[in-house]
Amino acid sequence: MEYQERSYRLRFRQDDLVHFQVVVGQTDLDIGVRRERFSPEMARWVEDLVRRQRELLEKYIEEHPAFLHALSPCELKPGAPSIAVEMADAARLAGVGPMAAVAGAFAQYVGRALSRRTKDVIVENGGDIYLRSTRQRRVGIFAGKSPLSNRLALEIRPEHTPLAICTSSGTVGPSLSFGKADAAVILSPSAPLADAVATAAGNMVLEREDVQKAAEFALSIKGVTGAVIIKDDRLAACGELKLVPLVT
Repeated sequence: MEYQERSYRLRFRQDDLVHFQVVVGQTDLDIGVRRERFSPEMARWVEDLVRRQRELLEKYIEEHPAFLHALSPCELKPGAPSIAVEMADAARLAGVGPMAAVAGAFAQYVGRALSRRTKDVIVENGGDIYLRSTRQRRVGIFAGKSPLSNRLALEIRPEHTPLAICTSSGTVGPSLSFGKADAAVILSPSAPLADAVATAAGNMVLEREDVQKAAEFALSIKGVTGAVIIKDDRLAACGELKLVPLVT
């Protein structure tokens, strides 16, 4: 599959890291690692990891298609691979279907594997991020046509990582959403959970006035540490997070 650049990635890459891309099927990763740790062999190794996990998940879905189509939590069948178990567990907490956690699950799987080879790693998968860092980082918030888009960033301290930062939107991108949030951003040590809760919180936002209840809902779920919900010119933020102006 030919790689197609996602323009938002250029804005938020980290200057001290080498970034490379791995694309296997619908899994499209942008990965940053320490310069001295990167090699072409690392990129091939990650591609093999992703391919093997996708094969396991696709085989399970072929045998149990309800896992793919469910819009609410569903029971696992015997033989589910570990990545499917993590997705299902996260979906159960968030009250959504397990595929709502797939991007976060792959970001976390690759990020954890790379953490054994590099102390600094960022894996981004369609707006869902797994981050481990030895220095302070800023992660910008893209919120489509909202006037707040590309104006704010989350400041992440190294002691708060590993950390997942996952985003769902009803106005940006192809992902299924029943809401109209410009951005539902969820922080958690678990990327599958952050991904699933971002979907659930985003589904709750139909009007600007819904952002506060969506943020409070997200924070009520065990394992979620922070939430930022944006609709038009309205923003609600809850939990352990620090918002700062995005300097470009």
